[in-house]
Amino acid sequence: MNPADHLHTMAATFQDICQGEQPWIALGNFMNEWFDYAKDRRAELVATPLSLAEVPNQQQLRWAAFCAASVEYLCTRYSVLCPAWVYFPVYTLPEPWFDAPMAHKPEVRTYLIEQTPEPFTRRNIYCGNRMFANKYELAEQYKHFSPPLRSTS
Repeated sequence: MNPADHLHTMAATFQDICQGEQPWIALGNFMNEWFDYAKDRRAELVATPLSLAEVPNQQQLRWAAFCAASVEYLCTRYSVLCPAWVYFPVYTLPEPWFDAPMAHKPEVRTYLIEQTPEPFTRRNIYCGNRMFANKYELAEQYKHFSPPLRSTS
């Protein structure tokens, strides 16, 4: 298989997390696909439902909910038809999950509650609003503000 034909889908991202990959590395691989390498194939990146184990553990459930919220958030933001699987009740956590450094502090929790996008809060996930800062779009925006390079010869 040609590596260019292989998509790092959200389903593959979740499988990587379940197999021990650090979540932010697996999600970073997905984000590279979404924002650059396969941005013309975004619907394919999110079409396949996540494969949950018979009895997923708490960490797997948290990351499954995070992945579903991420898909809904990104599809809404980039006008991609959102797949129906993201709305399944299994992707809503029974208890709030605050995934941030120092989330035990009340002021940090308050900030996370106020700043987290709705697809995450509806699933009981509080992580702020910076997890999908897009370096590709940021570079494109700054390119328009940079003066052209001048030749010194």
